[in-house]
Amino acid sequence: MKVSNNNLKLKILGIQDYKKTWASMLNIILSRSKDDPDEVWVLEHPPVFTLGFGASRENLLIKNIIPVVRSDRGGEVTYHGPGQLVVYFMLNLRRLGWGPKKLVNELEELIISLLKQYEIPSYRKPKEPGVYVEQKKIASIGLKIKRGYSYHGLSLNVKMDLKPFENINVCGNKSLQVTHLSNFKDISLDQVKTDLLKLLKERFASLR
Repeated sequence: MKVSNNNLKLKILGIQDYKKTWASMLNIILSRSKDDPDEVWVLEHPPVFTLGFGASRENLLIKNIIPVVRSDRGGEVTYHGPGQLVVYFMLNLRRLGWGPKKLVNELEELIISLLKQYEIPSYRKPKEPGVYVEQKKIASIGLKIKRGYSYHGLSLNVKMDLKPFENINVCGNKSLQVTHLSNFKDISLDQVKTDLLKLLKERFASLR
């Protein structure tokens, strides 16, 4: 499903293979022109551990059947799986007038605003990108900027199996724990997706 909004295309893609999605994002970024609309993809991935381009494999603690992919995004190791919403942002940062810090701040604010709707207090940490609830990470951010465009994005734990996170040092931090939205609110993944899409459309409408 596609939702067009002036210079923004929202795509809801369902469950998608990580490597194929990454390749598709990169192809789009390399073929962008300055007048092409921004794109935001909302999807889920089958179980996969991903490493940022400079991440240490030492943060993978246990070998198991879940595949491991080294990506070109920033950040350390994380886990993707069903029940986690992944949102990828292919944005013309020059057109927006955003630098990397502004982009990270906007993505964090998007999730903080979403959780506020569910009366879940959340916050960001200096120098530790992402969103946190009760000292646990609920949303992660990993990005790449090329030719003035962003790709990759954020993941929000909604209602998922958190056990695979026990096999890694989340984001390279031995003491960091994770949580998901369902620990605080009984709400479906589809409803969270609907609310997130509404926020995305409102946010981009206010930028243009």
